[in-house]
Amino acid sequence: MATKTTVPAVEGLFTVVDGHAHLIGGKIPGRESYFFPKHLAGADPAVGPTELEEVRLSRRGTIWSFSNSEYPPPPPFVPRTDPYEPITIAAVELATEKMVILGQVADGWTVHDLEVGMEVELIVDTLYEDDEHVYTVWKWRPTGDAPSEEN
Repeated sequence: MATKTTVPAVEGLFTVVDGHAHLIGGKIPGRESYFFPKHLAGADPAVGPTELEEVRLSRRGTIWSFSNSEYPPPPPFVPRTDPYEPITIAAVELATEKMVILGQVADGWTVHDLEVGMEVELIVDTLYEDDEHVYTVWKWRPTGDAPSEEN
């Protein structure tokens, strides 16, 4: 059996440096204005796209809101199960940038395990697989104890 190649589901949104996942954002030089994805800064008329610095955003933050997705999200999301099983989603306020980033929560965590204000960290995990590739995406993982088996 051939080894599958691991690739991002969407290029340029995250990176892994020294084993730690980071979202790739943009920052206006000399200002505390951050953007994610980094190319969204082009929508700000006060900023020219060439002025933007590429930055690694905070790896940790706190849950601002959360929910589950009872229906499959649009592409590039590809369900891993058939029939579709709901996924948990969290809006996380980054520790340094104070901006909110939406993302899936790590496998095994449900809305019953989460609470607003809970600390989470960024990880890279599998979104889906095909015969040749493992497609990855960023996810939020609570920094506390693993979820209980009762949920």
